Amino acid sequence: METSSTPRVLLRSLLFSYLLSGILLVITSFVLYKFRLKESQVKMAVNAIYLLSCALAGFLMGKGLRKQRFFCGLSAGLSYFLVLLAVSFVINKGLTADTTQLLTTLAFCTGSGIIGGVSS
Repeated sequence: METSSTPRVLLRSLLFSYLLSGILLVITSFVLYKFRLKESQVKMAVNAIYLLSCALAGFLMGKGLRKQRFFCGLSAGLSYFLVLLAVSFVINKGLTADTTQLLTTLAFCTGSGIIGGVSS
């Protein structure tokens, strides 16, 4: 594929991964409401959603471009994290998470994006 299609493939991959995130977050909120989950269980579910969504983004980007799948997954996971960080920054009017939490989320997003890209 042409290089000019790369942004389009990235945007499509991010769109589907955020759609998956939204669906899974709605399901998680229903389960939280119904079963009164502990905070640690909710954090674990949110991290699992990050993993699945970024893996999907990396997979779709790797399938769409069909070359350099490692870097496709890396860029998809990193883009997912940066959008998530930007939206969180705007909504909270600053960063509320500590550095450890941010770096862990960054590692989850990029790592699972790479796994998704490589497996495509």
